[in-house]
Amino acid sequence: MIKIASFQFNLFGVNTYVVWDDITRDAAIIDPGMSSPEEERELTGYISDNNLTVKHLINTHMHIDHTLGNDFVTGRYGLGTEAATADAPLGENRAAQARMFHLRIPDPRPLAIATPLHDGDIISVGTGKLRVISVPGHSPGSIALYCDDTVPGFVITGDALFDGSIGRTDLPGGNHRQLIESITRRLLTLPADTVVYPGHGGTTTIGNEMRYNPFLR
Repeated sequence: MIKIASFQFNLFGVNTYVVWDDITRDAAIIDPGMSSPEEERELTGYISDNNLTVKHLINTHMHIDHTLGNDFVTGRYGLGTEAATADAPLGENRAAQARMFHLRIPDPRPLAIATPLHDGDIISVGTGKLRVISVPGHSPGSIALYCDDTVPGFVITGDALFDGSIGRTDLPGGNHRQLIESITRRLLTLPADTVVYPGHGGTTTIGNEMRYNPFLR
């Protein structure tokens, strides 16, 4: 059975997720946002306590707050970044992003995509599967990850869709019209009981967002 654990990291409150299979103990880390040794220990402690083998490092998009922990995960578990190629320029310019947000951290090195992800790709996590859904708008290469191996299913939406809100589109590469189209055509067509795990904030469901999200009316 596929399980999901969430952690809130860094000053932006990024939701980092660990998706894992309780049969094989294989796992994927999604949007590692750790920015301190304490946060790194929290993540690795969970992985160690549950005897997990990390097989994937996935980014829903490559804004700096969602990639702060990529270097640590790569060094610890020997994994390359999996993300959409349209966000490659964001990975290459992490230092510029850090300066834009006035982050008091050493300039992060450029982050290259080792495994490009495309719409419709299937990522195996043990006996479970995550389907890549392209949802550009917040960033050019934003993706969501949908799993229907659980009841109900769930979707990790990055910064595309939140509980009662949507992602900002005023950053470089953002496009409001494109984001609304991505959400309505690619996410709201999922089953209504699908649990939404966003990049920030609490969980919701597709049905709730269809009914109550003021940005989607």
